[in-house]
Amino acid sequence: MIGAPDFAAGGSGALVGFTLGLIGGGGSVLAVPLLVYVVGVASPHVAIGTSAVAVAANAFVNLISHWRQGNVRWPCAIVFTIAGVIGASLGSIAGKAFDGKKLLFLFGALMVAIGVTMLLRKSADDDAFAPLGRGNATTLGPKLAATGGAVGALSGFFGIGGGFLIVPGLMASAHMPMLSAIGTSLVAVTAFGLTTAVSYALSGLVDWRIVAIFIGAGAFGGFAGARAAAHLGAQKATLSRVFATIVICVGLYVMARGVLTLMG
Repeated sequence: MIGAPDFAAGGSGALVGFTLGLIGGGGSVLAVPLLVYVVGVASPHVAIGTSAVAVAANAFVNLISHWRQGNVRWPCAIVFTIAGVIGASLGSIAGKAFDGKKLLFLFGALMVAIGVTMLLRKSADDDAFAPLGRGNATTLGPKLAATGGAVGALSGFFGIGGGFLIVPGLMASAHMPMLSAIGTSLVAVTAFGLTTAVSYALSGLVDWRIVAIFIGAGAFGGFAGARAAAHLGAQKATLSRVFATIVICVGLYVMARGVLTLMG
């Protein structure tokens, strides 16, 4: 029987899907608190595992949409993602030696700093971007690998996902236009999410009913988000400001949770 939690899960899934489609990140940061405080999932571990599966699936759906629109730069995405998965594995090992929850404040501060930098930075020249190929493999390849590894390591170390860091990372390392960076980032978001999802699923920490609702509603939200991103893509400065503003707001939220954790 469909109940209030199912409707809450559907609304939350649509919001997460829309965010992923619009800016290519924010899925895990939004999904976990939505599952705990809106849907009412009692166990934080189940919320994390459920969100990882749902976010990975929604990111994949959004990836297909952006791929069809020609926004995915596959060679760059593959190098960045492979390095990111390796970095996430190493980062998670290092993170186990620390109380990750107490580092939420620092992660939020990093997000705010990135958002402010993007707001202050002049619009990038799209002509500066050159797809990864044989001609620039020795110069661009290492930059993508280093940035992907760093983003993955931060994701694994803080245990909070790296979606908001991937787009700026791609723009900084490859001079990639924002709309292409958003589409390309979904490859890494899907891979990072799957890495976490498999681990939690094997431990039985996934609510598959909620996952199904999240994915179904997220597909509709993602379609709307991708359409909105395509519309804003024609207004590059607007899309950049929207992305930066969301990054700053979520960063402030993460900082606040970090402070509450420290006080608790």
